[in-house]
Amino acid sequence: MFIQTQDTPNPATLKFLPGREVMAEGLPPMEVDKGDDADHLPLASILFSIPNIERVFFGQDFISVTRSAKADWPHLKPAILGAIMDFYVGGGGVITNEGTQADEEVYEGEVLEIVTQIKELIDTRVRPAVAQDGGDILFKRFDVDSGTVFLQMKGACAGCPSSSMTLKSGVENLLKHYVPEVTAVEEAF
Repeated sequence: MFIQTQDTPNPATLKFLPGREVMAEGLPPMEVDKGDDADHLPLASILFSIPNIERVFFGQDFISVTRSAKADWPHLKPAILGAIMDFYVGGGGVITNEGTQADEEVYEGEVLEIVTQIKELIDTRVRPAVAQDGGDILFKRFDVDSGTVFLQMKGACAGCPSSSMTLKSGVENLLKHYVPEVTAVEEAF
């Protein structure tokens, strides 16, 4: 098994590509922080057993791992590669989402059409580009009164120095161009 690694714009996060599907088809990406319940994500539990691993993000075909500030990649990378390889070689399969997802706000009528358009733009134009950098961007809600779209950055994008620029310069301009009801984009935490 050959696992590729890629740097991300976030120096504390490295992207690992095992050459196979990570999340089962149709499931959303998942992120777990050290100390969170990761029983439904056995690979995350294995990775958190490595000292100085703070966050793990599972995309469709990649795993982003975030280290603590006191660690460096030359010491962590071999242990992470070994853990991922052992997981898959030992029969670890595609990760399933058995955790609970937060209830999403329900929209109706004209607002539903606006939200559908926003989500489609994010899914087709933004998420693929963000995934290349080892992260994800998720729609959280749309405030119809202010025209503000709230998005959440995940994986390598969470805490990345350039994430606010990505939101403001890239995503906000895109959404405002195609959806006139959007006036601003803010990060949801």
